[in-house]
Amino acid sequence: MSETHFLIHDKDDVVGVAVVENIKAGMDVVGYKMDTDEQVNLKALSDIPLGHKIALRDLLEGDTIIKYDVDMGRVVAPIKAGEHVHVHNVKTKRW
Repeated sequence: MSETHFLIHDKDDVVGVAVVENIKAGMDVVGYKMDTDEQVNLKALSDIPLGHKIALRDLLEGDTIIKYDVDMGRVVAPIKAGEHVHVHNVKTKRW
């Protein structure tokens, strides 16, 4: 398998977590689904810092972000597959 750039912890997750420092917009990146032992290929549309999230599919405003099979918040601005998922486009549902 190619270098792994991001991990996906659960089959229902809609984001992966960057595990390398140099994901740059335009790169072809490889993810690894830990629970199914599958490879996922994406084109990064944004720079993704180490430890941050990358969208695995297009997400619409109001969609729920699932990571580790846990509700992590709601999308507040549309996100395309391969884009950076963070506080600029996701907010907590707590308040």
